[in-house]
Amino acid sequence: MSRVQTRPYTPSAAPRVALYTPEQRRRRDATRWTLVQGLLAPLQFVVFAVSLTLVLRYLISGEGLNAATASVVVKTLTLYTIMVTGCIWEKEVFDCWLFAPAFYWEDVFSMLVLALHTAYLLALFTGALGARGQMVLALAAYVSYLINAGQFIWKLRMARLEAAK
Repeated sequence: MSRVQTRPYTPSAAPRVALYTPEQRRRRDATRWTLVQGLLAPLQFVVFAVSLTLVLRYLISGEGLNAATASVVVKTLTLYTIMVTGCIWEKEVFDCWLFAPAFYWEDVFSMLVLALHTAYLLALFTGALGARGQMVLALAAYVSYLINAGQFIWKLRMARLEAAK
């Protein structure tokens, strides 16, 4: 009996698929939604950083519940805005509203981010979980947001490296 020797799979051995086709790159560069996303992403991060500070302040000291609550609502509204405009961007670049192959896993994880932020709003408006529980839920939403932001930053980096070739 003979054994077939195969090389183990390694990610570096896998062929790389370009993030954008030349046509998609042209559409990405031509649409105003690329600029909108480029402006909203850092704005959302600033809102996140301020809100995270306020949420942690409340959880540590018990002070500033109203400010922390308002900041999480603003962060959630900012997230909704960037998600809607991101869907428009994907439609213009990839001709699908969401889950374009190039950003499939980022979009999948974005659904978790949206679900956690929406769960926070539901808890807030129904009074569920109490103030402390709501702030812990906000922290969970923020952790998911950071992971998702990292995914998109990684893709942006890959696109820049690809463009440089």
